[in-house]
Amino acid sequence: MKRVVFILVTLLFVAGTTNVQAQWLKKLGQKAVDRAEDRAKKKVEKKVDDAVDRTVDNAFEGAEDAAKGEKKTDISKETKGQDTQEQSEATAPEAPAPKTADISWNKFDFVAGDEVIFEDNLVGETIGEFPSQWDLLGGNAEISKIDGESVIYFDKSTTIAPLMKTPKNYLPESYTIEFDFYIGKDSKGWWKIELMGEDGRRKSKIELYSEASAKRTIEGSWTTTSGESRYSSSQVDLSAIGWHRVSISFNKRALKVYFDQVRAMNIPNVAQAGWFCFYSTEAHFLRNVRIAKGAVPLYDRMMSDGKFITYGITFDVGKSVIKPESMGEINRIVQLMTENPDLKFSVEGHTDSTGNATSNQTLSEARSKAIVEKLVELGISTDRLTALGKGQTTPIADNGTDEGRAKNRRVEFVKQ
Repeated sequence: MKRVVFILVTLLFVAGTTNVQAQWLKKLGQKAVDRAEDRAKKKVEKKVDDAVDRTVDNAFEGAEDAAKGEKKTDISKETKGQDTQEQSEATAPEAPAPKTADISWNKFDFVAGDEVIFEDNLVGETIGEFPSQWDLLGGNAEISKIDGESVIYFDKSTTIAPLMKTPKNYLPESYTIEFDFYIGKDSKGWWKIELMGEDGRRKSKIELYSEASAKRTIEGSWTTTSGESRYSSSQVDLSAIGWHRVSISFNKRALKVYFDQVRAMNIPNVAQAGWFCFYSTEAHFLRNVRIAKGAVPLYDRMMSDGKFITYGITFDVGKSVIKPESMGEINRIVQLMTENPDLKFSVEGHTDSTGNATSNQTLSEARSKAIVEKLVELGISTDRLTALGKGQTTPIADNGTDEGRAKNRRVEFVKQ
């Protein structure tokens, strides 16, 4: 603006002092000043509008991402973590855990069983060998690697089942089954889990055509308690390349199936099964299989024992970042404490004896603290919770067996 005025004054000086020239230049100068002011005003308004538009767009994009539960991650990082409690190990200092859980899991209501029946995190397995805790019923399966992590590879037309002492009769009347399966950019073919009776007849079957795409159909077929055959289907989003979580709960006759954070099936009348197997028509990958006896109400266990043990809060190996599938159990604890406002707990983390005792102690302390922080974030007062790490000092089972180590990797809520 000063520059414009300077030019106009110079023109007036050079042009002379005649009244006509002076008046003409004075009008010209005023028009130039007015136009300059107008242009400057419009330019400022445009910048303000652009800034507002960018802010609004970013806000909507952030809200949409949160609603969808989307987060961009490096698959090499995503697939290197195994179930929390599979082994304890020292790690380099980790970045602080995010304060807010993936919002898409906040209404996840699956609760893992309390008593571990079978768990295989493939620790110590050798690449190319058949997985040691499984039995082959047909085809070919072997240990493979994805981003450095051990997984079970299924060849075409392959069926495997957990290797159990009573292979046809180990599922109780209430149980949960959990596992991860991999969707790659070239994945295709049918993947199935079959729940079988002692007589070898199928009681229920969940199957999925596992090609990576926006929507895939889940098909379920089952036999009712009266012997009738029935069928149902639903759709799930499998567009994300990487690992997907499957959670199954059976309670006397009710069967629920979850894919990631979404309940895909809720079947009220299914005949009891004694065992199960996985079947694949094409190449597939599997990991983190866990079977447990169904969950007892938290309040009942707390009143009888003065505490309750949970295996449903899980972490990546060697880390204290809570996995999103833990939200079902965490939500249940929040509900218990909300309904009973006088309850106070010591949240105690435990490991097995794998690895270094000092590192296990540090890890258990960090995990206990992470659980307390999550409960506080969800509305529980800090004065009702205490974080305490126990490391490997108080086992409840034999650390010399896979089953024993699985039971020792736990979180206890001890009533205060």
